Amino acid sequence: MAIDGNALKTLIEDELARMADIRVTTHVRSLLIEPTPLLRDWDYGAKGQQHVCWNVLEHRSSNSGIAYCESGFGPGTPWGLVALEGAHMSMGMDSGWFITFLQAYFGAVAAELPIWRVFKTDPSGVRLPITPEGGWDETWKDVMRRRAEDPASRYDCDTSIAFERE
Repeated sequence: MAIDGNALKTLIEDELARMADIRVTTHVRSLLIEPTPLLRDWDYGAKGQQHVCWNVLEHRSSNSGIAYCESGFGPGTPWGLVALEGAHMSMGMDSGWFITFLQAYFGAVAAELPIWRVFKTDPSGVRLPITPEGGWDETWKDVMRRRAEDPASRYDCDTSIAFERE
């Protein structure tokens, strides 16, 4: 069954209703657009094959957005990170497509929020945040420094904000 703009708005609002962090909901709402269908190239099929993808969020400063597509990578992973403009309006790679809208959002668009922390995974597999929240770039620099100083341990950049990750 084909989706429409109103159904997409409902899907997004349902996810945002479960998001407790006001920084995230405010940021998302500032970037949402009226859902707009656009044909995007499907690089995994026949030459010239395209799928209808609905642009729902635009982050103009990074030329990126979030789109919804029922075909291609959908229905399994219908929410994708896409380029807004460029010579090749492709659906991109499978690593840029997610099960939920918020997974796509945290996959790239949320990088400008100061919500990122260094996490350390101990030998038993327990993963704990070890720094306060900060910016994306600074947190990644800290992760890389810690990895160089302590190569036997695992350090990652992530957020403590709860959202459906799988």
